[in-house]
Amino acid sequence: MKRFFSRNIDRKGRVVRGAISVGLFIGAWFVFGVSSVLGIVLAVSAVFTLFEALRGWCVVRACGVKTKL
Repeated sequence: MKRFFSRNIDRKGRVVRGAISVGLFIGAWFVFGVSSVLGIVLAVSAVFTLFEALRGWCVVRACGVKTKL
């Protein structure tokens, strides 16, 4: 399990995931007034993406999919 959660992205990938997280937080802020369920889903996605950025880990890459970043 420890190998699954080992770092697998570099600085560029971390910056991209951080930017995606900010975008998801902004989207959650705007959507929450219209649909609270969708707002919560976006906020949870933003928190998970922020975790990926801070940890330097990508769930897609951990599952064996090669990404360009």
